[in-house]
Amino acid sequence: MKLPEAFISRTKALLGDEWADFEQALQEESPVSIRLNPSKIGHSLPCHCGLGPQSLEKIPWASDAYYLPHRPSFTLDPLFHAGCYYVQEASSMYLEQIVKKWISCPSKVLDLCAAPGGKSTQLSSILPKKSLLVSNEIIQSRVHILSENLIKWGNPHTIVTNNDPSVFGRINNFFDVILADVPCSGEGMFRKDPNSIGEWSPANVRLCAERQKRILANSWPALKPGGLLIYSTCTYNYEENEENLEWICRELSAEIVEEPRRFLPHKTKGEGFFISGLKKSNNRFPSDNLSPGYFPQKGAAISKPCKSLLPFSLDKAWEKEEFTFFSENNTLLAIPSIHQRDYILLKNKLKIMFAGIALGKSKGKDWIPAHALAMSCRLPSSVFPEWEVDKDTALKYLRKETLQNLPADFPHGHILVMYQKYPLGFIKNTGNRGNNLYPQEWRIRMK
Repeated sequence: MKLPEAFISRTKALLGDEWADFEQALQEESPVSIRLNPSKIGHSLPCHCGLGPQSLEKIPWASDAYYLPHRPSFTLDPLFHAGCYYVQEASSMYLEQIVKKWISCPSKVLDLCAAPGGKSTQLSSILPKKSLLVSNEIIQSRVHILSENLIKWGNPHTIVTNNDPSVFGRINNFFDVILADVPCSGEGMFRKDPNSIGEWSPANVRLCAERQKRILANSWPALKPGGLLIYSTCTYNYEENEENLEWICRELSAEIVEEPRRFLPHKTKGEGFFISGLKKSNNRFPSDNLSPGYFPQKGAAISKPCKSLLPFSLDKAWEKEEFTFFSENNTLLAIPSIHQRDYILLKNKLKIMFAGIALGKSKGKDWIPAHALAMSCRLPSSVFPEWEVDKDTALKYLRKETLQNLPADFPHGHILVMYQKYPLGFIKNTGNRGNNLYPQEWRIRMK
């Protein structure tokens, strides 16, 4: 790997005598790591998941996380598509240590730059119960993969949005925590993504540092006084890391409460990563003198609870009123009732891609279940007949092929396809075949 001369001189100044070890580490293969979904697969790696024996090396700073000895074909593992685990770079999982140290009660959390979803799925698993997670991505093409990954993860206490950070700045004092894993020059990804080397330059470092400041300044009013900002990058340099922390403290009135930690590939088994935590001053930030912004704008369309479209089987399964039901564009949503007011507020402030659990929609006299219902950790058991399939059939389903030879005793209607007892999605049994309801845009194309 040929590194830019300017990067070498700058990073040598940062690392000193460690440069040779660092340079050698960049020539080595990137570690492969995964994190299990405790709401689906539990806290131990089962042998049948295709990823190796239970003796895999654990990642010391993250729960339910493992290094793999080699990179398998995740695309051809049905459990990956079932949301049983997420493939995430190990260093970035250190987020858990800060979350567990500083967040002990249900909180409203914003993952500001969330795609593709590694940190959001991790937050979803480690935040205190009943916390609300809002995962945002400004880039339209990237927000779809974020939505897909969080739907597969299956936590109903999640909202995915597609907004510029400045839009959040209009929702004053709303979030207890903001995670800003800001776009950066990507120095820490040189080993994993060699193409990023060609995009690096000192000018791009300066550009990224200024963009990071704009993102933080624009979204800062959304953080409550006394709230926690978790700031992270996948880069090494001072401009995007320590200097930006100093700027946040000076210009946005904050104090560092979690000392910065820089991950380096020659010291830890992972890629480059930087993370720190800051507390927003209890003094009011100048932009906070606006009204709290907790009410819909005049004339805004307000989502209203609706339970009349809920199929009887689901109505009975959710009779404890844990969820409030909304009809959005003919799709029935189940929103945790504790978040009902916040959902209505955010619905009228933000562009929401999905929220809670999409249950399904009416089509004529038929009711079609949504794929998100199959993926949800809160899917009630015994609502749908289940068809346990082998790996070949599972992969045919994930390629959205028509499935033949359904068991003869299966009733007509919607069937839940299962692999190793984990849901993959729905088919509709017409008697002669199973119409595949797997999302067209999610289908796998690898043979």
